[in-house]
Amino acid sequence: MSSPTFRSARLDDAAAIVALVNLGYRGDASRAGWTTEADYLTGKRTDESEVRGLIANPDSTVLLCIDGDAIVGSVHLHREGAAAYLGMFVVRPDLQGRGIGKRFLSAAEDTVTRSWQSTRIYMTVITLRTELIAYYERRGYRRTGRFEPFPIEDKRSTALVDNLRFEVLEKVLAPRS
Repeated sequence: MSSPTFRSARLDDAAAIVALVNLGYRGDASRAGWTTEADYLTGKRTDESEVRGLIANPDSTVLLCIDGDAIVGSVHLHREGAAAYLGMFVVRPDLQGRGIGKRFLSAAEDTVTRSWQSTRIYMTVITLRTELIAYYERRGYRRTGRFEPFPIEDKRSTALVDNLRFEVLEKVLAPRS
């Protein structure tokens, strides 16, 4: 892979983003990477209506990681005052483990710091995903001890295990020029 570039998503990217997110999070194909949720959930992670709404929201952006002409990563960023929420972070499963996620996460942090002057960034991670929590801790995110319920009312997914919940991870962002 060449050096990736990053850009904000457009509405005409929505279908490709949905395909990438669902590939990266659910089903057997997601097992090609190490960030799969396939052991915990079945079904879809997102749909085109949700992604179009995220792209159209003036307080959010969907940042894309591009290699050549291909979208190989996607992340949703949402402005919340001085903080930013990072969600739906995905790198194509067959490209994971090559440092792309690390560079992409840094680009997302740069984006919220420069565009919104965010001083903090936070995310929610399923508590069972200890290897993923450890990955984010190595990148400066800290466990807050705050937990949120998993949205079991989402009809796109079915839980395969009991007691799913999220932990909030947070990072203080340094000002960037």
